[in-house]
Amino acid sequence: MDPRFAPIENWIFDLDNSLYPSSTDLFALIDSRMGEYIQELLGCDAHEATRVQKGHFRDHGTTLAGLMADHGIDPQDFLDFVHDIDLGRLSPDPELVRLITGLPGRRFVFTNGDSRYAARVLGALGLGASFEGIHDIHACALIPKPRPESYRSLCDRFAIDPTRALFVEDMAKNLAPAKAIGMTTVWINNGSEQGGHGADRSFIDVEITDLGKWLREIARETV
Repeated sequence: MDPRFAPIENWIFDLDNSLYPSSTDLFALIDSRMGEYIQELLGCDAHEATRVQKGHFRDHGTTLAGLMADHGIDPQDFLDFVHDIDLGRLSPDPELVRLITGLPGRRFVFTNGDSRYAARVLGALGLGASFEGIHDIHACALIPKPRPESYRSLCDRFAIDPTRALFVEDMAKNLAPAKAIGMTTVWINNGSEQGGHGADRSFIDVEITDLGKWLREIARETV
């Protein structure tokens, strides 16, 4: 192991566009479902639904948080609807499974989605047995990243010392609260939508473009 990461005991990974490439464009399917949900909720056309959805994502961190704040929707109804997608674009990645399960210490998924959806994605990637826990939006009391409360709830739930934790995430802005509590931060700059919004070197320790390649590098394997 690269000695820079020897103190790390807790390896925390975002789910979407982090544990699989953004080029898979799985989130486009979720985007489409969110648009359908908003059209039905507000009785608007697709263009207006997209405007509303992106505005909530920008202002509240997630579309769900914005719809809850402005329209009082049932969060589980929304999550069940938008996550009802075909995961056929994903396939098992045995090399990534090997690299992640070979990390020393505990491994977690930290997502603004729900655990049922996360479990489906992990299963499709062959990573279903690779993590000690999934900290989802319900475990965060419906308070999404990048709100600091969600990071505290993660650490409290799993007794994580943030100074001995590393967080991998494709949305740069979601790394700022992690850095603030002492986590080592890794930004996957892979071209995901709004991934670079708010990126700042003050809270990004490592920038990568390929998760598997980086894991091989820090394991001191030949790439």
